[in-house]
Amino acid sequence: MSYGKRRRRAIQTGYNLFRRTAMVGVPKLLKHAVTSKKFIRSSILLQPHSTISHKPADSRTKLGMLLQQSSVTLYKEPLEFKGEDALRELETLTINAGEVQERILREILMSNGATEYLSKYMNGSTDISIFKCNVPVVMYDMIQPYIQRVANGEDSSIISGYPITEMLRSSGTSGGKPRLMPSIAEDLDRRTYLYNLILPIMNKHIPGLDKGKAMYLLFVKAEVLTPSGIPARSVLTSYYKSQHFQCRSWDPFNDYTSPDEVILCQDSHQSMYCQLLSGLIHRRHVLRLGAVFASAFLRSISFLEQHWPNLANDIRSGQLSPTITDANCRLAMSSIVASPNPDLADEIEAICGCGSWRGILGRLWPKTKYIEAVLTGTMAQYVPMLEFYSGGKIPLICTMYASSECYFGVNIRPLCDLTEVSYTLLPNMGYFEFIPLEDGVKLTDDDKVENDRVVSLVDVKLGYLYELVVTTFAGLYRYRVGDVLLVSGFHNNAPQFKFICRRNVVLSIDLDKTNEEDLHKSVTSAKKLLESQNYLLLEYTSYADTSTVPGHYVLFWEIKCTSDSTTGAAPLNALLLEDCCMAIEESLDYIYRRCRSHDKSIGPLEIRMVEGGTFDALMDLVISQGSSINQYKTPRCIESIAALELLNSKVMACFFSPHDPTWNI
Repeated sequence: MSYGKRRRRAIQTGYNLFRRTAMVGVPKLLKHAVTSKKFIRSSILLQPHSTISHKPADSRTKLGMLLQQSSVTLYKEPLEFKGEDALRELETLTINAGEVQERILREILMSNGATEYLSKYMNGSTDISIFKCNVPVVMYDMIQPYIQRVANGEDSSIISGYPITEMLRSSGTSGGKPRLMPSIAEDLDRRTYLYNLILPIMNKHIPGLDKGKAMYLLFVKAEVLTPSGIPARSVLTSYYKSQHFQCRSWDPFNDYTSPDEVILCQDSHQSMYCQLLSGLIHRRHVLRLGAVFASAFLRSISFLEQHWPNLANDIRSGQLSPTITDANCRLAMSSIVASPNPDLADEIEAICGCGSWRGILGRLWPKTKYIEAVLTGTMAQYVPMLEFYSGGKIPLICTMYASSECYFGVNIRPLCDLTEVSYTLLPNMGYFEFIPLEDGVKLTDDDKVENDRVVSLVDVKLGYLYELVVTTFAGLYRYRVGDVLLVSGFHNNAPQFKFICRRNVVLSIDLDKTNEEDLHKSVTSAKKLLESQNYLLLEYTSYADTSTVPGHYVLFWEIKCTSDSTTGAAPLNALLLEDCCMAIEESLDYIYRRCRSHDKSIGPLEIRMVEGGTFDALMDLVISQGSSINQYKTPRCIESIAALELLNSKVMACFFSPHDPTWNI
């Protein structure tokens, strides 16, 4: 029987099982499920398996909640497709994107239709048309009370037909503070499934990735418990602590330089030290470098700049630094730092001590084929620094699109130019809808979205902007993720999207509304002036200063000299920074320039130049308040008083726009 026929039969077997759930008892249902590998195997079906006591809301609940009442653990084949199987699965999913999406939504409604949240709008129905007509498109504040009730100890059936096993904390710098996103055990299967797609795609374009190691800098964050004892942690910490990661079978395509014990160390300083040390020891075998976000990777390179003498000393002596006190780290590193290696130490000292660090990555890890990290959206501003450290000779790769709410898709053209990166949304990850943005990206949190305005995954149009809306098995229904996406193409019947920006407005003084994308474009235009004088803008953030009348935009800039010459770069004088202020203002939109030049309701833009290491200190502050080092992204607008005080304490000089930007009626 062909692959396609086997898959269609598996899908039908599972769907028929769902249809019979209302007519069979739990014992019969369990018996059939245990013997039906076809049902468990299908990658677009749920895989209910739990021994957690969970009381359903009423008898209308379908398969998921029936299974959860039982203490029987089902036989379960892993949701894994690797190599050519993974690529064939991708083709099947994208060819049948519309059908897969409809099945996913039907399964969500069948398993979750009796929840308190959906019952309020659907009165127990599982009809898709009623869902689309009655269930509202919502922001976080509308679902937060339900999530908080589960966190406080009420039953998961408030929002989900499956036990909520953990709460995922969104990035501490997205929207100001972490949000809790419900997650169920089966979500880890879906995340693992997406991870398993990445290497087959990469190996198709860059063969031989099973012939060496990957130096991926991965970190966990200490979790907290909700009042009811449910773990609350970052989505990446969830994955690294799961059996899916820790009990994975050995795979030559995923042979990491870092031991798991080091990745799982909650002290980010000790973890980073040991991960870099492992990477240096295996330097001749490393084929791939990376981190989740570009900012985390650059943070690690900055750490290496500061600590390479200590790392080389450990290699020379064959002894791990006494500053590493974590017992698991020391035990794991004992087999890596097993004996003195003065020759390797000499090599590292010669490379790191040569002066300029331009191209350092290729010299330290000479077999590197690419660097992987998130480099789209505001992460794009890190590209110049990555190109500096790589000498522009190592491809920079973006592979996947994901969030705490849901994992979304993959980049099937990983070697494309970074400006052309698009993600193919996988229709089995959740149910996706889209809000058309006819007026650009001006839709705000306060704008109500009518249900008939939302379109499905396969109905988006090429070249149009949309805001992403997601419905999940874990209890998010028509939730506005906040990401603005541009339809850039299609793979089979599945659309491909460019990530444009977060929807939220970043800066506003009067009638102006500057979003993250507008700010990033303006800063990009200005930093070219710096680069022409051998300076790079390392990091930036902003805030709307309303302590003055009128208020004005303030940007904090950290700048680095990149000159290789003995004479250095041209002096960083006031005129250059004032020109940068003007370049930013000239690049901002019509409303801002009108407020500045005509209405005089906004004052001159200000750049505050901060000392080196300021944004590392900002990151340390944010992480100390509960964010994850993996998920950390420099906030583009400062809301925290403590963060603003920190930045202001590091200011070395201030510069203002010398005159108004141009504006015409």
